[in-house]
Amino acid sequence: MREVVVLGVGIHPFGRFGDKSAIEMGAEAVRMALGDAGVTWNDVQFAFGGSFEVDNPDAVLGRLGRTGIPFMDVYNGCATAATALELTADGIRSGKYDIGVAVGMDKHGHGAFTSDPVHYGAPSWYGDAGMFLTTKFFGMKINRYMHDFGISHETLARVASKNYENGSLNPNALRRTPMSVEQIMESRMLNYPLRQYMFCSPDEGAAAVVLCSAEKARQLTSNPIFLRATALRTRKAGAYEVHSSSTFPEHEPAPTVFASQAAYEQAGIGPEDVDIVQLQDTDSGAEIIHMAENGFCNDGEQEQMLADGDTRITGRLPINTDGGLIANGEPIGASGLRQIHELVQQLRGNAGERQVPGNPKVGYSQLYGAPGTAGVSIVSL
Repeated sequence: MREVVVLGVGIHPFGRFGDKSAIEMGAEAVRMALGDAGVTWNDVQFAFGGSFEVDNPDAVLGRLGRTGIPFMDVYNGCATAATALELTADGIRSGKYDIGVAVGMDKHGHGAFTSDPVHYGAPSWYGDAGMFLTTKFFGMKINRYMHDFGISHETLARVASKNYENGSLNPNALRRTPMSVEQIMESRMLNYPLRQYMFCSPDEGAAAVVLCSAEKARQLTSNPIFLRATALRTRKAGAYEVHSSSTFPEHEPAPTVFASQAAYEQAGIGPEDVDIVQLQDTDSGAEIIHMAENGFCNDGEQEQMLADGDTRITGRLPINTDGGLIANGEPIGASGLRQIHELVQQLRGNAGERQVPGNPKVGYSQLYGAPGTAGVSIVSL
């Protein structure tokens, strides 16, 4: 299997953009990634596009150029971008192609995904009361975890406050206003124990990554960033959504645990070797749970880590340095490629005010799509 290099990254800001289509955003993200990589669209041999809202992401070809390349569309819940990335990487690893593009794009309306009466039959007022499948699911999940492992409500707020602070330093983020722990704790309860500003917001945006073989990369760059691992896993029979072996020893762990283990094995490293992390923080509780599921701490240790500032940009394990989903929002197809964009900027030392000190060399990203698909990617110098 050949080595794969992240040659270029591009991102369309996340937010609300009126009549601008997701396809237009996707094409812009690809152009930026191509420019970053120093190649043209004619150099690209194949592509994968991911989206929830767009029926045919390959429509970006109409804006980029119809060169006849194979373009495959994928959707895999919140793990869509990780899926597009792995499939693109596999096309290069196998030796079939040398240069490929993974692109994700979406344009979601306001409110939780289950607000769509066409797909879910829920009236619009349902969301105003916090009664959605996704928000209830996340609330119940972290509520159980808090009970089992002594996580406080203040720690939930610390996660969100950190991510809003990081987002304020990110010109591509939806939410760029810092919020204190106290402000977040005073926001309205949505689904106990999660308050309004502890959730991300579905929104609009796009991101793209140009991948190439290590052999080809030597002709194009002197400072390659390697895609060391990509891993996708789904739930096993008997899995319980909270990884809590002490409480439910008869249940299988969540799929993130297995995706994480597979990625570490592929990369030949462990969690102790990771310098910077991007985790799925659909809500504050998700980031807390995923810290343990990805091997960065034991269950319950998050309480002290957040209190000590360990996960801040200047901490010993910076997490979601661009603000994560909480600050950026989540256009599903683009979200995981946004994570890769941030990791590449950090490893290059180009993250500006968000730059992690100490020259990070290994970056880790994780996606989780309810109710049971996980994707993990690892990049390094």
